[in-house]
Amino acid sequence: MSSFLPPSDRVWWNTPVGKQEIIWIGIALVWCLIMFFMMPYWHIYGKQNLSNEAYQTTAPRFQAKVDEMVTNYKVGEMAGIPIVKPPAGSDIYMLGRLWQWYPILELEKDQSYRLHLSSMDWNHGFSLQPVNINLQIVPGYEMVITITPDQAGEFTVVCNEFCGIGHHLMLGKIFVKEN
Repeated sequence: MSSFLPPSDRVWWNTPVGKQEIIWIGIALVWCLIMFFMMPYWHIYGKQNLSNEAYQTTAPRFQAKVDEMVTNYKVGEMAGIPIVKPPAGSDIYMLGRLWQWYPILELEKDQSYRLHLSSMDWNHGFSLQPVNINLQIVPGYEMVITITPDQAGEFTVVCNEFCGIGHHLMLGKIFVKEN
């Protein structure tokens, strides 16, 4: 039978289904059910989905918050970018702008922080490596995530959203120190 011929006079839902087709329908149904019940499990126990908040802001307002944090907690400088060490449990700020993450953060291991992120100009991607935290940072919005570093070391912030000719150079740093 082809699509050019008229359908037969029989009712299609009364046509017997082959054994192989029933097996594949069963496999697809079981897989769908597994994935359906795994989604809440991954969200709760997998630590793969960040609970975050988003607020509207403006570039000057967010820049003022970042500048205040830098003024209050600056402990050094690296390649002209200030290194700030805010107290544990505080709100910390990092902004993306062509082609830089600002400032460099120095955090304490096993302490929680509320990290506020925003962009001054274009869409940027915040990818914290090797932890694999990945957020899209949009101008006019302040993304807030709660982070608790559980290992000491040097972590790199990579922009993974193409933002222009210097995109490949847009790196930031977060240092996590032992208490």
